Amino acid sequence: MAAAFRQGGIDRILAATRGVSTTPAESLAGDEDFWREIQGAFTVDRSLINLNNGGVSPSPRVVQEAMRRYLEFSNQAPTVTMWQVLEPEVESVRRRLAAAFGCDSEEMAITRNASESLEICIFGLDLKPGDEVLTTNQDYPRMLTSLRQRERRDGIKLKTISFPVPPTSMDDLYQRFEQAITPRTKAILVCHVTNLTGQIFPIKRICRLGRERGVEVIVDGAHAFAHFPFKHDDLDCDYYGTSLHKWLLAPHGTGFLYVKKSKIANLWPLMAADKKQDNDIRKFEEIGTHPAANHNAISEALTFHEGIGAERKAARLRFLKDRWARRLEGQKGIRILTPFDPEQSCGLANVSIEGMNPGKVGSHLWERYRMIVTPIIHEEFQGLRITPNVYTTLSEIDTFCGAIEKLLKSGLPA
Repeated sequence: MAAAFRQGGIDRILAATRGVSTTPAESLAGDEDFWREIQGAFTVDRSLINLNNGGVSPSPRVVQEAMRRYLEFSNQAPTVTMWQVLEPEVESVRRRLAAAFGCDSEEMAITRNASESLEICIFGLDLKPGDEVLTTNQDYPRMLTSLRQRERRDGIKLKTISFPVPPTSMDDLYQRFEQAITPRTKAILVCHVTNLTGQIFPIKRICRLGRERGVEVIVDGAHAFAHFPFKHDDLDCDYYGTSLHKWLLAPHGTGFLYVKKSKIANLWPLMAADKKQDNDIRKFEEIGTHPAANHNAISEALTFHEGIGAERKAARLRFLKDRWARRLEGQKGIRILTPFDPEQSCGLANVSIEGMNPGKVGSHLWERYRMIVTPIIHEEFQGLRITPNVYTTLSEIDTFCGAIEKLLKSGLPA
């Protein structure tokens, strides 16, 4: 088991990174010999072309093996093997995630996904009837639904702002929030990266704006963590929720919630916790019986991610995005809805095809090429969201481009 475990992932990273420690990340982004070793660490079905890793990504074999091993051990005698042996190991995972994010481990709660993390904040803040919560009309649907439920139940007011795709600048995004704040604004929910187009927001400026105005700022980091390098200090946020089964490649159903230590006591948990836990970050993990395997295997995902290197990974993701987006850009009927500026985007991007329904295009790509993309239909725009990952090959990217070019020439089949 140990030999297979290492051969399945970490050894491949060691082989790939040997001798490239001083090579700039951008220089490695297109080095197929380097990335072939990383691609081989996954057990994906190569008869499919998966360009929807932004929803949930396959994990490398090393993570799968760890998860399987922990599940099998848990099942021996769960009240002992799971609760007494494996569950306490969550503290090691907490420390490693905190180090990766750049915060105190007592500010790091391990959750099941970004939705759970953000709903803790949305439902946990004390808000009164008439209080406004400000967000954009491009935030994740589940978060908008959560805020609308608070509108119905508690009488708060949800206020949304719009922005063009792509936006004119990061300054414009900041100013739209600044101008929308009123004396009634008590909280802001802002995406670090939007799930629709991959737009990166000026989070640090918005967090500081909120602090200056006495407004709580919740950051939706579902698509940011382990997608490109940053630390907490780069954001200066008080609340941050993310999923780990997207860009970190952790087991499905894992995430984290960061809460600044001074904010923990006044944020209610989603499920009840004892009063003695008021100041304990673990009160946000009170969800009843749950598997230890999922959160313990996060450590293997962190090792895999750190082995590749955050800078190298981001450079590769941008390289893959640019390969298809630059090739399609400028062709008649094509509009790229995501900026190429590396400060504003990384591996997730959206392409609009004039006159073609994204859902029908997505169905055609699946039926004809067994290709998985994400149709996006928003009230203000529509397109295909494309999210490759580190296991994606150049031939898969080129097959996507060829399929779209064929559609531009011949149209959708009747």
